[in-house]
Parts: sequence; C-alpha cells; structure tokens
Amino acid sequence: MNISPLNPTSLPLTTGNYRDSMIGRILQDLGKISAEEAERILQLQKKEKLRFGDAARKLRLASEADILQALAIQFDYPYLSPDKGDISKELIAAYEPFSPQVEAMRALRSQLMLRWFNHGNKALSVISANAGEGCSSLAANLAIVFSQLGEHTLLIDANLRRPMQHSLFNLRETRGLSDVLIGRASIDIISEVESISNLSVLGAGTIPPNPQELLNRRSFAELINLVQDIYDIVIVDTAPAIAASDAQVVAARCRGALLVSRLNQTPMTDIANVGDQMIVSDVQLVAAIVL
Repeated sequence: MNISPLNPTSLPLTTGNYRDSMIGRILQDLGKISAEEAERILQLQKKEKLRFGDAARKLRLASEADILQALAIQFDYPYLSPDKGDISKELIAAYEPFSPQVEAMRALRSQLMLRWFNHGNKALSVISANAGEGCSSLAANLAIVFSQLGEHTLLIDANLRRPMQHSLFNLRETRGLSDVLIGRASIDIISEVESISNLSVLGAGTIPPNPQELLNRRSFAELINLVQDIYDIVIVDTAPAIAASDAQVVAARCRGALLVSRLNQTPMTDIANVGDQMIVSDVQLVAAIVL
C-alpha cells in the first residue's frame, strides 16, 4: 500500500522555515502529531533554535522513525509501514530503507551500476551455490532499491524448482515465466507492484517437470531480449547452481551474474564450482556478496 498523499485541508503551520513546516504538516497528515502538539514543537524550535525534528524528539512527541518517514515523503522517497504493507516483511528495502542492511544494498547497487549497468547492460542474474543462501531475498531487495533509484525495474523469478517471488510480493497472478515460455501467456501477465513505484515482477508460474529444458528454449532468450527493450533494469532470480544447471543457462542469457553466498555456510569448493560454471558459459561474474 502506498503512503497516502498529503491532505490539502491540513491546518497550515506558519512558523519556522519552509522545510520544517512541511515536516510538521506531513507528521500531522500521518497522524503522528496533533495541531496543538505541532504548535508546541514550533514554540520550542523557535526558543532553542532547533530543527523541527529535533524539537519534536526533545518533547517526545515524535520518534526518530517518524521523522525519517516524514523526510522520506518530503523528498519523494516513500516506504511502507510494517503494519500496512501487503508484501513480505523479508523485503526490508521496502520497510526499513534507513537500516544498515539496506544501506549496504544501496552500496551494492552503486557498484553494480558502475561495473555493469552503466556499460550498456540491462539484465543481471542473481545466483547462489545452494538453497538457503539468500539468493531470492537478495534479488527481491535489490530490485526494490533499483526501483527506488527511479529505474524502471523488472524482477523475474527463473527459479522454476522452488520459486519464492510470488509469495514475497503476494502476487495474485498465478501464471508466470513457465507459462510464457510454453506460449500459454504473454508478457501482459507481468505484475506491477502497486506499493512500490517503478517495480514489476514476473513470477515463476506453473512449476514444470522440465525446468532446464524450458530455460534452454529460444523463447527464454527472446523474452530476456524483449524485456530489456522495455525496462531499465532486469534482475533474474535463479535456482541453486550446484543442484542443477538452470542458473548457468539463465546467467548465460543475461551475460552477467551476481554470486550470493552465506558466511560460514557456503563451502569454498561450491563457490569455486559456480565460478567455473560462469567461466565455461562466458558469463561475467560482476560481483560476489557474502550474507
């Protein structure tokens, strides 16, 4: 659910500078403070020459989280409230954009832009050696932080064995990638995520008995080429690379891969194995991240 737009009938705040008064209005519209409390904050702000947020915190009328939410709205960077969001709480980039974990994702986003997307590339596969290493969660959160940058972003769930994106994003559309690849659906089934601007998701769809064969079809290569003409960024989630060669096939179509591993869990031999797969497939290993 998107944060509601500001109510134009809100009581005006006429004291303080424009930015502070805007924050006061936003906090009122969010139901965080009353008009009377706003006046108390403004009086303390004027008396002690504080910023509006600092004065509100000093009076204990607004929390740090409240101020950050107001600032996010003011700078057109809205995010979801945990009690109102309709997607999984695992998607921390949507719920906790100021947390250290999401700050690290933004740093990763910057590196990927510099190393990959700024060089004419649009698609990137996200791979891991084994299940349970955070591949799907990272792919989803990474897609969110790219969309927050204003990039028209598509997340594709190409894990046709144990897909997760449909549940993470609470997709109503049950058809997905597998249905497109066999010609039973078109890209019209791609779902826009209503609560997150600039983000669309193509779920895995019907679980097929032959995922590797489907991904090897020309239709998958054609799909990747097609969506790159439509979207600025295409993030592709994959099945674990050690158990099957699905990820190798997907990465080859994207030409680039982000390798995800889990600290003290992923064996170094498995990481080396996946690296060798990428070399054989002529895939550029753009970055590696340890969770």
